[in-house]
Amino acid sequence: MPPAALPPCGVYRTKTAVAGIEAGRLVYFHNHGDPGPGLYPPESWAQNRAKFSERGQTVPADFDPKSLEPLPPEGFYRVTKDFFCCEKKCAKFETDMFVQLGFNGAGRALVFVPQLGGVGLAIPDRGSIVDDNVLKHLVPLKVSQNGGEQKSGEPEINISLPRGFNIH
Repeated sequence: MPPAALPPCGVYRTKTAVAGIEAGRLVYFHNHGDPGPGLYPPESWAQNRAKFSERGQTVPADFDPKSLEPLPPEGFYRVTKDFFCCEKKCAKFETDMFVQLGFNGAGRALVFVPQLGGVGLAIPDRGSIVDDNVLKHLVPLKVSQNGGEQKSGEPEINISLPRGFNIH
């Protein structure tokens, strides 16, 4: 398969089973590397961001990029238009609200609302599942990030994940 046919590196939800990963799963697609393009499933979450496995599954020769649904990057966003989480209207997100976008293992979007308190900004560990159609009302924010110093004994994962407004 020519490299131009591959989707860009990023976060996706599988629409069909691919390389042993069932449909409806969150994955990171890495379109280059050794031994080749592959899918990396999440193995844990930290601060509402998926940590993708160091070991991925190489996509088969007959890989169809249409089997992956692109998702917006995890990170901090500004709400551009009021929306509710779902038809039940359990949670409302108002214009100009500061939110964090993450995903669960099924690739469903989760919106978290940071809270400003006496000791600074607190990032909650629980968010609201939102319908895909509201993601268009989120605009990414550029947020400075530190070097992400590795703790002693922690494995280093280097699959060239996207940078910029993403927080680790």
